[in-house]
Amino acid sequence: MRLLVVNGPDLEPLEIGDPEWSGSKTLSELEARIEGWGQAMGTDVVIEQCNDEAAIVELIHEFDGEGIVLNPGAFTHASRAIADAIEAVPTPVVEVHIGNVARSIMTEVCVRTTFGRGLGGYRDAMRHLVNRLAMPFETVQYGPHPDNVVDLRGKGDDLVVLAHGGLWKQEFERDTTESLAIDLARRGYRTWNLEYRRLGDGGGWPGSGADVLTALDTLPVLPGGTRRIFLIGHSAGAYLLMWAAPRTRSEVAMHVGLAPLLDLRTAVDSGDVGAEQCSALIERGAPHQASPDGVPSVLVHGDGDQIVPVARSIAFAARHGLTHHHTGVDHFSLLDPSKPEWAWVVEQMDSMR
Repeated sequence: MRLLVVNGPDLEPLEIGDPEWSGSKTLSELEARIEGWGQAMGTDVVIEQCNDEAAIVELIHEFDGEGIVLNPGAFTHASRAIADAIEAVPTPVVEVHIGNVARSIMTEVCVRTTFGRGLGGYRDAMRHLVNRLAMPFETVQYGPHPDNVVDLRGKGDDLVVLAHGGLWKQEFERDTTESLAIDLARRGYRTWNLEYRRLGDGGGWPGSGADVLTALDTLPVLPGGTRRIFLIGHSAGAYLLMWAAPRTRSEVAMHVGLAPLLDLRTAVDSGDVGAEQCSALIERGAPHQASPDGVPSVLVHGDGDQIVPVARSIAFAARHGLTHHHTGVDHFSLLDPSKPEWAWVVEQMDSMR
């Protein structure tokens, strides 16, 4: 697989943009990271930096690989020519921005826009292109909002619904869990990779919870039926699924929380990452804690987690009598299906099939 990564104008100086987003890396350091990510994903990566609009258009038209990652830089809101070039080629293009640029003139013609994730947005954009090639999927609507969608993969009788984390922020989307969805589909599961409204666009509370519950309530009417339903939530996604599981008309076989954020009040009191978002959710009426309420649940968490401290899951599991798998990884490693922690999750699910 060959990918093209193009950086537009204003991205060539020694320091890239705002250090809050870039991590104070130079362009050459960014390119080295991109090359390393490409090698880890088994892809060949061509990297270009262009200040000229016509040169970017030419690169898009002439590239004969499988995917393009584009940071338009100063052309973000100004270049109809680049947008037209993207629309004219069959090659999928992912738009990426280091900071919070949610929409641009390119957004409607790109297969995805990744923003606000710092330099890691390039890695995520590349991984999405690799995943698009790895397995086809169908995106279907489960509600009226543009974010009320799921990506469907696989054909098994047992269904897995995945909900991503990201503290309900707009910049984190379902692409973060699609590698897990693909792995499960290859193992014979049917997968629903779920999107829902986030903060700033009708999400938070009760919006995000209502979306997840609506999606789960549609499962009994799926064509062909479903034998067992498994739920897998990462971080804040685990809260949404655990809250919805005992309320849905669907019968849930198991809920798995990956580095789960289940106790909003503790997050607020600690002042840790996400305290502000959790406080806003509580003020809007969100339960201080999620609760399994009889739904079989297991938790997986790592000592290296700097986002949600592992001690919270240990305490939560003890209070509710849940199985807790204690590992040494960080918050995001649990989204990697090559890790042994994921093999443990699959083993728990397979034991119920």
